[in-house]
Amino acid sequence: FIFDTGLAPAAAGAALAALTLLRREPERAARARAVAGELHARLTAAGLEAVRPDAAVVSVRAPSPEAAVRWAADCRAAGLAVGCFRPPSVPDGVSRLRLTARADLGEAQIERAVRVIDGTRP
Repeated sequence: FIFDTGLAPAAAGAALAALTLLRREPERAARARAVAGELHARLTAAGLEAVRPDAAVVSVRAPSPEAAVRWAADCRAAGLAVGCFRPPSVPDGVSRLRLTARADLGEAQIERAVRVIDGTRP
């Protein structure tokens, strides 16, 4: 809620539906965390500076705000949606890409994500 004053009704409904699903299928959360851990391991093995995730979000450090924007655009052009965070939404010197792991990502999709990010980095 940093940049907004209220949650849209559709977003609240989607969150409620997600909570209902997680109560019914708790293994989904564990799988998303496992996928995030695998993404982290592979990104760091490729030489990228990634933060070890506590949940489903993997943060990859970019060398500058400009590089983060270019990197994210290159990822999008390759069909990989990533978040791009740079000042003022993060402190100076900590621009980064953020990936959200999903429980339904398979081996090939994880490998492709790492390959795209590694191939598009500045």
